[in-house]
Amino acid sequence: MKALNSKTATKTQRPERIIQFGEGNFLRAFVDWIIWNMDNKTDFNSSVVVVQPIEKGMIDMLNAQDNLYHVNLQGLDKGETVNSLELIDVISRSLNPYTQNDEFMQLADNPDMRFVISNTTEAGIAFDPNCKLEDKPASSYPGKLTQLLYRRFKTFNGDKSKGLIIFPCELIFLNGHKLKETIYQYIDLWNLGSEFKTWFEEACGVYATLVDRIVPGFPRKDIDNIKAKLQYDDNLVVQAEIFHLWVIEAPQEIAKEFPADKAGLNVLFVPSEAPYHERKVTLLNGPHTVLSPVAYLSGINIVRDACQHEVIGKYIHKVMFDELMETLNLPKAELQQFATDVLERFNNPFVDHAVTSIMLNSFPKYETRDLPGLKTYLERKGELPKGLVLGLAAIITYYKGGKRADGAEIVPNDAQEIMDLLKRLWATGNTKTVAEGVLGAKFIWNEDLNRIPGLTDMVVGFLDEIQSKGMLETVKTIL
Repeated sequence: MKALNSKTATKTQRPERIIQFGEGNFLRAFVDWIIWNMDNKTDFNSSVVVVQPIEKGMIDMLNAQDNLYHVNLQGLDKGETVNSLELIDVISRSLNPYTQNDEFMQLADNPDMRFVISNTTEAGIAFDPNCKLEDKPASSYPGKLTQLLYRRFKTFNGDKSKGLIIFPCELIFLNGHKLKETIYQYIDLWNLGSEFKTWFEEACGVYATLVDRIVPGFPRKDIDNIKAKLQYDDNLVVQAEIFHLWVIEAPQEIAKEFPADKAGLNVLFVPSEAPYHERKVTLLNGPHTVLSPVAYLSGINIVRDACQHEVIGKYIHKVMFDELMETLNLPKAELQQFATDVLERFNNPFVDHAVTSIMLNSFPKYETRDLPGLKTYLERKGELPKGLVLGLAAIITYYKGGKRADGAEIVPNDAQEIMDLLKRLWATGNTKTVAEGVLGAKFIWNEDLNRIPGLTDMVVGFLDEIQSKGMLETVKTIL
């Protein structure tokens, strides 16, 4: 078996046009895979310089393989099983700014440089008032980026054609807005002057993005088989699902510079990220939250098995297509395609997604993912969505604890305050008391849900049915 490097594998040399803060599995399986596709299918012709955003990271491993690695995509694509391996060669080099600060800052002097992409975790876009302009480097990611932008402004004497296009991928709603605000805070803190501020405003663009791809990461279970297949000793293989979506809140002229659509990729440049954020939360996270307790209490442990079950599969379809989809404002065909893709992802034959792993903090999840849909459905249709209400009754039942019909232990997990409340309510043995107590808990919902017409009675009805008939039989009554 060969070592993986530029001597044993082909590595194309391309101009360095992208600075990437972050070297983790997600960026390598998502952003760098997208750039690889653009390089191979369009005239994009760009390579990536990776910057390690914190002191300890993986760049030594990357450099040891000359920044070459394979992406293993797995899943269903229009019903066909895919299990592919692709050699990604777009990273030209990887830098640690804590030990290679000069090389890091020199990235600002490269006239070809055009894009900055990051994923420094949700905590990465934060303002640290202790950062100084002369730090080598600033400790925060926005601090490092501001240092780089200021150096570029000075190197090119404020030339507006040398601005950078910045795409943060951190999982924060409106991440671009947050990053831009934080850069302004550093401009003020470090007194970088109005000319630089104007250059940043007019020459650079910081755009909010929404990213979506499940990336399990390094395939420990399959690595020996993968290496045997590749005949390379690749220690940076990264496994991901085949589905990918990148929504970028930016004008069409930015799309022309980043021609992902020409490479046939699911990258959308849109005026507002908000409806796509709402679509993902509603049609992917929303069904997850209610299918989990319904499936688990019906004796099903894996999301895929729930989708393929003759009763629970119909329940999931009802919640997604007949209830939650009716509450969104994007074109119907687009929503149906997205929901179909979500079901294909839930059915991924390579991922055993345990429903209990989704059950953590179910009440706060229901509050953000399902409750808005429940209210909108009631407003638009004049009746409550039975599938979503049954999902809430299933969560309440799951939090009772005890044992499942097959003897499996039910172990709910949430904030102590919620756990104590449910224990106290279920101890009364009265389902009306339970329903009223949960729906009236303002510390969960920030309101009293007993005021939603008909909700309390419907929850009580479902709780009674689940107690007397069991979960599966209760589901059958609403299909």
